[in-house]
Amino acid sequence: MTKTLEAVHTTDQLPDATTVVIIGGGIVGISAALALAERNIPVVLLEKGHIAGEQSSRNLGWIRKTSRHAADVPLALAADRLWAGMPERIGQSVGYQQSGIMFLAKTAEQMAMHEAWSDSVQSLSLDSQLLTAKDIDRHVPGGQGQWRGGIYTPSDGRAEPAIATSAIAKAAIAKGAVLIQHCAVRTLSTAGGKICGVVTEKGGIRCEQVLLAGGAWSRRFLGNQGVSLPTLPLICSVLRTQPMIGPTNISVGGPDFSFRKHQGGGFIITQRGALDAPITLDHLLIGWRYLTQLRTQRSFLRTSLGRAFLQDLALARRWGAGSRSPFEQIRTLDPAFNPGLNQEALTNLADAWPAFKQARVEEAWAGVIDVTPDSNPVIDHIGAIPGLTIATGFSGHGFGTGPAAGQLAADLVANVAPIIDPDPYRFDRL
Repeated sequence: MTKTLEAVHTTDQLPDATTVVIIGGGIVGISAALALAERNIPVVLLEKGHIAGEQSSRNLGWIRKTSRHAADVPLALAADRLWAGMPERIGQSVGYQQSGIMFLAKTAEQMAMHEAWSDSVQSLSLDSQLLTAKDIDRHVPGGQGQWRGGIYTPSDGRAEPAIATSAIAKAAIAKGAVLIQHCAVRTLSTAGGKICGVVTEKGGIRCEQVLLAGGAWSRRFLGNQGVSLPTLPLICSVLRTQPMIGPTNISVGGPDFSFRKHQGGGFIITQRGALDAPITLDHLLIGWRYLTQLRTQRSFLRTSLGRAFLQDLALARRWGAGSRSPFEQIRTLDPAFNPGLNQEALTNLADAWPAFKQARVEEAWAGVIDVTPDSNPVIDHIGAIPGLTIATGFSGHGFGTGPAAGQLAADLVANVAPIIDPDPYRFDRL
């Protein structure tokens, strides 16, 4: 958890019944709760730990269309509109700025990837533009990097993860949603083959529908229900600097670093070219589904076999309603950050922009990302369990599209016209 995460005060009273139960207090679940409450649909959101305690407060805060799959761009466009209107909607700033995002290429191969993406979204009328090395120097002065070129989308933006989900949660409560923290859902209750409630560690709640937005925990929860969701965990290490003068307000992603301005005056920095991939049992069970990704992204992964494997084995994969669940054993995924990766990020960045040689680290943290085989989420009804909808597997992109993903999930639950076509997020595609 970052030091700056804004706390949310919620009730401890478990109601007997509601219309919709949401499992998971990240940005997607919270956004869905707000959307349902605004429609006067009774909703109870249950979070095993605390609101935004995991990846929703640990991500980089980027809100982007750039380099998303073309089929995923409509959700990102919808999110842009929702982010822009968020202060008026909830009565509080979430740090949103449409300050642009730029990706850099050092090699011809990297530049070809940006060009191919630009071609793939030509029909979507985005404001993305390919850049030359001179363009990069103009937008981000003071650099010493030897860039082949890049791509820049001025309408991309950023918000502050440490406050955004919490602020949306407070608005959801004000509009009638019931949020309960430190209350894990153990399992679903069914009658006549369809959902009729959930069983929590504090008792049962009757309901008509359930939305699972459990992030990296969703695979384990669904596995206990007999549903196989293919996601694997990756760990991203992040640092925040003390306030400093930087070269730009644009968020910049190089091949082996990224940075963006933080509202506190410092910069959020990560080693964009490396993620930790501690091996777990799931890698052995479903790793074959990721062979296509591995062929193109293997160099990004720092694999290891050790403590994480044993910790994962110690968590149950099957349990009953009366048994203590894994979600009560580990309330918050709080992996140790990798100091080596963070130092690599700082070194690589300072080599490209010497202004960062003066950077001093204020704090560092890490978060667990749940990745699907095609890096797109699942936002869909689960046919095998009528009444269950899931919104999960966001593969590190969930914060940026969170308000729209939550809205889409709420639309499916409420059976109203969806904010965008949900077809790219079907469960059966996996």
